[in-house]
Amino acid sequence: MPDLAALAERVAERLIARGETVAVAESSAGGLISAALLAVPGASKFYVGGAVVYTARARLTLMDIPQKAMNGLRSASEPYAELLARVARKNLKATWGLAETGAAGPDGNRYGDAPGHCCMAVVGQETSASTTLETGRGDRAGNMQAFAVAALELLARTLET
Repeated sequence: MPDLAALAERVAERLIARGETVAVAESSAGGLISAALLAVPGASKFYVGGAVVYTARARLTLMDIPQKAMNGLRSASEPYAELLARVARKNLKATWGLAETGAAGPDGNRYGDAPGHCCMAVVGQETSASTTLETGRGDRAGNMQAFAVAALELLARTLET
């Protein structure tokens, strides 16, 4: 697995070189994405803010996403990850929004997703990308790490285009 710190540094270098910023909304990664980005010296040049959106109450209170906006959506899906990324970007006035949502384990979630299921999205002004990761493992800490790495890799790939 790629080193999370090295990946965050790579993303930071790209964002700084481009004069761009990122806002993060994460769930099952539990803050690891933000922690990795904030560990990079000079993070204030590219990191605007973030939230761990772990519950419906957090979604409403931290992200200001009402329940009616969830009609037709479910957590732990690519469309929901895109919504989180779009709202984080807008609310924090960042160039990019990065979001992840999933089931870290050791059990699956109430939607029938197995542990190790994670959806992530990156949203910019004219660009959006999303993907799903299935680790196939019930290792909560390992999955959280894998989710953070995958989300930062998605952001890195998006910044290359």
